[in-house]
Amino acid sequence: MLHIKVKSNDTRFTIPIPYAILNVGISILSSKFFHQRLHHWTKEHFKKKQLDFTIMDIDRKALKPVYRELKKHRGLVLVDVKAKDGTEVVIRL
Repeated sequence: MLHIKVKSNDTRFTIPIPYAILNVGISILSSKFFHQRLHHWTKEHFKKKQLDFTIMDIDRKALKPVYRELKKHRGLVLVDVKAKDGTEVVIRL
């Protein structure tokens, strides 16, 4: 399970994300339909800003081994950020 902890001066909360939801998220982000919609939504903005940028497709076959390997390393801290104003964000497997 992925744990996201956010602490600030006046609030503190934890968001647990099960691996099953991560698996569904990978499936959605790597779907052809999602990429078609993403290109449709960003094409007009890129034309306005005159940007020559292409959003590459995410390959599900490349992400699945990464997902399986991360499941084996429970307790690993992926992100540990502390801001000057006292806000902390920790993402842990």
